[in-house]
Amino acid sequence: MSKELKTGVAAIIILCLGYWGFNFLKGQNLLEPASRVFYIEYDNIQGLNKASTVSINGLQVGKVSEITFNTDTVKKGKLVVEIALDNNFEFSKNSVAKIYSTSIIGGESLAIIPSYDGEIAVSGDYLIGEVESDIFTSVEKTLNPLKTKIERVIIGADSLLIALNDVLDLESRDSFKRTILGLESTVGSMTTSIESFNNIVDASKADIDITLQNTKRITENISKVSDTLASVDFGQTVRTLQITLENVNGLLVNIENGQGSLGKLATDNAMYENLTNASKELEELLKEMKLNPKRFVHFSLFGKKAKPYMKEESKKDNSNE
Repeated sequence: MSKELKTGVAAIIILCLGYWGFNFLKGQNLLEPASRVFYIEYDNIQGLNKASTVSINGLQVGKVSEITFNTDTVKKGKLVVEIALDNNFEFSKNSVAKIYSTSIIGGESLAIIPSYDGEIAVSGDYLIGEVESDIFTSVEKTLNPLKTKIERVIIGADSLLIALNDVLDLESRDSFKRTILGLESTVGSMTTSIESFNNIVDASKADIDITLQNTKRITENISKVSDTLASVDFGQTVRTLQITLENVNGLLVNIENGQGSLGKLATDNAMYENLTNASKELEELLKEMKLNPKRFVHFSLFGKKAKPYMKEESKKDNSNE
């Protein structure tokens, strides 16, 4: 083999290896050509590029082979992403190809969310495209309404301050200043009052302690009394009281029926009248003994008889006294 032929063959081999290596770096393996090709249409691919991985349920099944603009005038500006799948996994045309971020610092990949309803997708079909919001997009979407509200609050506060500035003229400001000074004086007075109250409490602390101790002793005594009352046999006491009341009731019934001395005295009118008459006669006897003691105590040397008691004379002597 001539030297020139060897050089030509080596050059062809080098060109083939360079082309294969260039396509390999782009994510295309010429030794294992993709079995299926699918297309997805996006308004924005969020930085997706060629050779980005394509996965199904977390398993890498292919790569992005081409990204071009749509040549249709109706869909002008839309991007068409071509993906090449090395896996024969079947899914329907209703499956979604979603672009998602693999990290915070960047790097987009494409994941196929398979659907098994409907017609099975074949090479050359279009899939439904979606873009998952990254963290910064989500934060921006969250902060945009908040930003709008903050701007409205700032505008309202600015309007309020302008209106307040218009209301508070020089005289109103002076009045407001005097009010603040008066409020400060009031707060000072309240502070002094609170200090005085604290001093009173400190001075009365010993008395308060004594009062609390007395209260504690009273409470303990009440507790002891309660314990004593709890230990008393109230049932026996009530039964004894009931028996006593029954005896008293029996005694009253006997008196009412004229039984016994008290009963006869309470019910026998003749006995009552005899006692009354005896009392009167005793009273007259005592009175006669007081007025005419000689009739009851008589000393006679010559045998003179004592005068008998006469009721009329006793009255006469009583009137002459």
